[in-house]
Amino acid sequence: MDETSSAESLAGLTRLSISSNTCVSKNGLLFEEESQNQTPLNPFGNSNSNASRQKVLKTKPRGFDEETVASFSRCLQLDVQMEERIWGNLTEDLISEVIARVPPFFLFRLKPVCRRWNSILQDNNFLKLHSQVPSHGPCLLTFSRNSQSPQCSVFSLPLKSWHKLPTGFLPEWAFWLVGSSGGLVCFSGFDGLCFKTLVCNPLTQQWRTLPSMHHNQQRQLIMVVDREDKSFKVVAASDIFGYRTLPTEVYDSRINSWSVHQNMPAVNLCSSKMAFCDNKIYLETLSPLGLMMYKMDTGCWEHIPAKFPRSLLDGYLVAGAQKRLFLVGRIGLYSTHQSMRIWELDNVKMAWVEIGRMPQKFFRSLLRLSAERFECFGQDNLICFTSWNQGKGLLYDVDKKTWSWISGCALQSWNSQVTFYEPRFDTSIC
Repeated sequence: MDETSSAESLAGLTRLSISSNTCVSKNGLLFEEESQNQTPLNPFGNSNSNASRQKVLKTKPRGFDEETVASFSRCLQLDVQMEERIWGNLTEDLISEVIARVPPFFLFRLKPVCRRWNSILQDNNFLKLHSQVPSHGPCLLTFSRNSQSPQCSVFSLPLKSWHKLPTGFLPEWAFWLVGSSGGLVCFSGFDGLCFKTLVCNPLTQQWRTLPSMHHNQQRQLIMVVDREDKSFKVVAASDIFGYRTLPTEVYDSRINSWSVHQNMPAVNLCSSKMAFCDNKIYLETLSPLGLMMYKMDTGCWEHIPAKFPRSLLDGYLVAGAQKRLFLVGRIGLYSTHQSMRIWELDNVKMAWVEIGRMPQKFFRSLLRLSAERFECFGQDNLICFTSWNQGKGLLYDVDKKTWSWISGCALQSWNSQVTFYEPRFDTSIC
């Protein structure tokens, strides 16, 4: 029974990757499309009696390059016959190779198939193979907590689809989404009067509450994962409200403790958001004007006198790929003359150089009011914008200079917190 179910599901997953109901864009990215009056086939090519319309998801194998595009295109319909005598006799090693390339969100469907696949997510051989294939691609993770229960959803940019993640394992005090790195997600909150921090892998539901800091109060936090070293660090900078100057503390998962480092000099911060780039952490400051940079290897702070562009109303630091640091912000004193612009830090001249502007039609759709707040965050060379009164996000690709909308119910909650996320089963919190 187990072997038959396993073979059928494997054939189904393979058919999923060559389904006729999916589109292939000119750059090779795959999307979902609704079938047009087709008779569905079972995993082995036999016609089902129910000819109702179905939606079939298809994903590009993770061993290939995956890119993000905003447009859909149609492809030729294919009908692939799956033979049970072939798919039912695959070796365990070959099955693991195939499953390791299945998009992470679909792997949950394998667990009910048989005892072997129910435990595959904890199998060391599978996790090793999973770690060797390219990443699924960038995703957006949204988190919100209401009076009933927390809600966590992920939007896959390669698949163009939303997926819910389990949150029942999170303690009630996990209220703020700190950020994500290398497959792990960091939360913080108050348990009574005690400020706490936890790190988890939402896919495996493994989580760990970090020990208390030496100066335990609400702090500016950022998490960094080192996949080669199989470890992570959490850096706690100053008091989030700026009332006190506190020593910088760094949590190292290898020793499960916080170490105390240099105090960040007294500054007037522009934002509580930090950016990690080239093994350094950056913060915006008004006084002194410029940036504060924390070097992870030395544990010391340094001021960078990079003046902000004139008439900058609000700005966010965004870490890009290949040691690039971006500044994203709204500029202009009057609502009719406001615009959203993107600058890159010139590390030689220590000056901001404009590299892009948001088209006005996107700007007016994103921010309908001049005083409306927006959030901005990035990963690699992708930048995402969200606003409190919109049920959608706006994505900008710095390299391609393209803009595209992201919509979905997970972005419609007023208290949704959003970050980029890389789904991985092989990233452990241990």
